[in-house]
Amino acid sequence: MKHLSAEEIVGGEWAAWYALSPQQRFLESVKLWDTYLALGGSLEPEPDTQSPFFDPQEWSENAASGRPGVRVLRRSGI
Repeated sequence: MKHLSAEEIVGGEWAAWYALSPQQRFLESVKLWDTYLALGGSLEPEPDTQSPFFDPQEWSENAASGRPGVRVLRRSGI
């Protein structure tokens, strides 16, 4: 019976990832998040359109910044 290597099962890039320690994987993940944010990614969650609290008028999928628009929190004057 032939012993399969990690590279044969998942490919070289994934095998290299699996070979890292948890600490090394964490540090590499931090670099990936930094790159994602630098490229304009957002940590804002996508709205849950199935939620009973979802209001499509408050959210615009095509907002200029790629994020939901500003919501009015209070409509009455104080």
